[in-house]
Amino acid sequence: MAAFEDRYYNSADGVRLHYRDYSGGHPDQAPILCLPGLTRNARDFEPVADRFGGEWRVLALDFRGRGLSDPDPQPGNYLPPTYARDVLKLLDQLGIADAVFVGTSLGGLTTMIIAAMEEERIAAALINDIGPEVAAGGIDRIRTYVGKQARFADYAEAGQAFAARAGDVYPNWNTAEWERFARRCCREAGDGVELDYDMAIAEPFAQANEATQPNLWPLLQNLKDKPVTVLRGELSDLFAPDVAERMVAELGEGAELVTVPHVGHAPSFDEPESIAALERLLVRVAG
Repeated sequence: MAAFEDRYYNSADGVRLHYRDYSGGHPDQAPILCLPGLTRNARDFEPVADRFGGEWRVLALDFRGRGLSDPDPQPGNYLPPTYARDVLKLLDQLGIADAVFVGTSLGGLTTMIIAAMEEERIAAALINDIGPEVAAGGIDRIRTYVGKQARFADYAEAGQAFAARAGDVYPNWNTAEWERFARRCCREAGDGVELDYDMAIAEPFAQANEATQPNLWPLLQNLKDKPVTVLRGELSDLFAPDVAERMVAELGEGAELVTVPHVGHAPSFDEPESIAALERLLVRVAG
C-alpha cells in the first residue's frame, strides 16, 4: 500500500475531519482529491493511491461521520451542500487552488455541487456512477441497509456477509476480494468488527429521497468543456445508461463515458478499466 499520513482539520462548524495525504507530484500540480460514497470512506481509494501516489499528491477524505472523521452532533447536517463546504474548507486551508476531483456516488454529487459553487476549484473530474438523475431501484436498495449497524466476528465473516448481500454488484469477486472490501467498509470494535460510519446519516438520506427531487441538471453547466470522465458500472441499478449518455452530451467535448464491465454500483477502482480511465484523464490535465 502507498504510504500516507493521517491528517485532520476542523470544519467551519467545528467538526473534526480526517483525510489521508499521499505525498507526491510537483508543488504546482493540482492534486487528486478523492471523495467517497454515502457509507464509505478514504480507504476506498487505496487503488488510486497505489497507482498514482508519488507521481501525484493524492488526498482522500472521510466525510463527517465516516471513517476517522467525527460524527456530526446534528444529523441534519449530513447533506451534500455541507460536504461541499467541508471540501472547500480543506482546499482553502491547504492553499490548493484547484484539484482533480474523483468522486464516487455521493462524492460525485458533491463534486457537481462544488462546480456550481466555485467551478475554478475543479481542474478536472472523474464522476463515478452518479448523475443528475438516479434510478429508484438503486435508492430502494440503499434504503434496505443504510443506517442499520451490523457486527461480525472478524473481517472474514464480514466479507461473507457482504458477498451474500451484494454479490450481484461484484459478481466476479472471490473470497479474498470480499474480505478486502470488508476491511474498507468496517472498523474494529470490541471483539469484532462493525460498519464504519454514523448510522444517523440515514435520517437526512431518507428525508431527501422522500421529498420532491430537484432538477440537478444545471449543476453540470460549470463542468462543461472541462476534462471530465463519467464512469458507470455496467450493472449499476442507480445510474442508468441513458442518463450517463445525456450527461456526457451536456458536458460537451471534454467528457468521456467509460462503462466498466461486470460491475454494479459502484466501480471500486480495483478494475483495470477504472484506473485506465483515470490515467487518461490525468494525461489530459498534465497536458
